[in-house]
Amino acid sequence: MRAALWLVGLFGAAVAVALFVGNHQGTVTVFWPPWRVDLSLNLVVVGLLGGFVLLHAALRATSALLALPRQARRWRQQQKERAMHEALLQALSYLLAGRFLRARKAALSALTQAQSLADSGVQIPHNQQLRAFAHLVAADCSHALQDSNERETHWQQALAELPAGSSPQAQGLREGLVIRAARWSLDERDSQGALQHLHTLPHGAARRTAALRIKLKASRLVGHTQTAMETARLLGKHRAFSAAAAQTLVRGLALELISQANDASALQQVWQSLDATERAMPELALHAAQRLLKLDGESAVARQWLLPVWERMEHHKLPDAQALRLVQTLEMGLDAVDNAWLARIEAAQQAQPRNARLSYLAAAVCLQRQLWGKAQQLFSQAAQHLEDASLRASAWRHLGYLAEQRGDMDAAAQAWKNAALHMQAGD
Repeated sequence: MRAALWLVGLFGAAVAVALFVGNHQGTVTVFWPPWRVDLSLNLVVVGLLGGFVLLHAALRATSALLALPRQARRWRQQQKERAMHEALLQALSYLLAGRFLRARKAALSALTQAQSLADSGVQIPHNQQLRAFAHLVAADCSHALQDSNERETHWQQALAELPAGSSPQAQGLREGLVIRAARWSLDERDSQGALQHLHTLPHGAARRTAALRIKLKASRLVGHTQTAMETARLLGKHRAFSAAAAQTLVRGLALELISQANDASALQQVWQSLDATERAMPELALHAAQRLLKLDGESAVARQWLLPVWERMEHHKLPDAQALRLVQTLEMGLDAVDNAWLARIEAAQQAQPRNARLSYLAAAVCLQRQLWGKAQQLFSQAAQHLEDASLRASAWRHLGYLAEQRGDMDAAAQAWKNAALHMQAGD
């Protein structure tokens, strides 16, 4: 359709020109003494148009001829820029493929091309970032080749290309250089060096996932468990790990913190530093309560820590291994048990009379209160149904003690014998 319209327009223009030119009687007279020249107006118009076209073509040809040296220089510049970018891409490809010698050679070639362009006075956009990135690739290859001196040289040169206070893009690359150096230090087991590199980062960059991962590993290697704990919490909030992995990591670090406490006061400070969700973990509560009792801390505080675990056991939401540890830990602090806990233990035992662990714990309470008859009854019941060998041996030992108190030496001897057998079976 468009071609048809153009054709119709062309025919219309031809008809208009023919009508105008064919019957046009105008002339142009040129007086050039002693001559007089009469020219048709049509010829003059055509001549003027032809002269204009010829002059325009001549000027364009002259301009193109004069621009040839500039175009040649620009072509050579483009070839060097392409060679520089190609060398940098090759360096990255070789680095990802694990061909570190070729990658470093390609990165050095890119730096050579960049220097050649700079010497010729050519201003390349993002020249500093390109040079810094090439130095980074060379440094990374040197690290893989265990050439520490070459790595440090290229790393320092990369930093020199990106001074502080430069553009946001350059600042981002500078932060990446620092994080990369921290990772290199961590690879060499230099935890202090990795942490020193991370301390030089701005606050926002130091809270990025990559930096936090390095900080976590370095803190654990150097023994800064509290710092590692805080870092693990941040990584969990950033979803750097799955929920289960983050919980396992935090639980392990919290167990280390509890184990490192050397007195009851320090342990209570560690416990208060934990989050509410962490204090509700049965593993942490059990370990902290046992550690507190071993450090001669207040048994009432330990029982307060164990209260959520006890409630989980009452609702049958506690695994058998943790329920066993709970009974053993509560037994360690029965010397100063209060009435509230006495009521809890008695109510739980009456609600679950077939639970051997609760029967054992209630018997231990009765023994502490010098209720010999009830204690013997509950210990005898528990000794027959306990599955844990150590707890069963403990029940038989208590029965032997009670038999000695009654003066029944035969029963005491049999109980001590059963305790020894079960203890041997447990070992």
